[in-house]
Amino acid sequence: MPGTGAPAGAQQWVPPRPHSIDELKEAAAGCRGCELYENATQTVFGRGAPHAKIVFVGEQPGDVEDQKGLPFVGPAGRLLRDAVDDAGIDPADLYITNAVKHFRFEPRGSRRIHQTPGPAHITACRPWLVSEFALLKPQIVVLLGATAGKALLGPSFRVTRSRGQLMPWPASAEHPEDFPVTEIQALATIHPSAVLRADDRDAAYRGLVDDLKVAAAALAA
Repeated sequence: MPGTGAPAGAQQWVPPRPHSIDELKEAAAGCRGCELYENATQTVFGRGAPHAKIVFVGEQPGDVEDQKGLPFVGPAGRLLRDAVDDAGIDPADLYITNAVKHFRFEPRGSRRIHQTPGPAHITACRPWLVSEFALLKPQIVVLLGATAGKALLGPSFRVTRSRGQLMPWPASAEHPEDFPVTEIQALATIHPSAVLRADDRDAAYRGLVDDLKVAAAALAA
């Protein structure tokens, strides 16, 4: 499935001065910035409030999302919606997207088994995130899992070191100049799919909600 050489990257498909998320979404449908588009059903772009106060960034679309063309509509998405409600975050303040916009998978019979995006895929897709943030100008970014954290805060990021803590964006971002937002804060937590895989799912879910409550309290301050 992977091609040879480094991916071209998404930049040439990103409109130079987009006016809306819908314009970005339309352009992203034709993105050929890495080889993942070849086997994915479609680009899965972000969705939510056009001027969201809080942006959630996950890893990549899963099997259900790839088929429906919407982020976080599978089992992990349903769990995340419950956690957002239990944390007291208003869905009207929310936008949700992924670090990588195409589903990376390994065919196995009739099934498609999730594969974690590699650094090259994260780098190739980064211009879409940059453009989303430039339009949204959120107050808080919630990083759902290691891939999202590394995409935005650099390869040394570890969820286990930083989860549940508000971090100033310019001090922690790998390329802060990409994100022209001065008051942004980041908060890392586990991906909701990790809750579904946990031996003690109830405890993992409570931990996710507790982390999101930190973001909710910061928005209310």
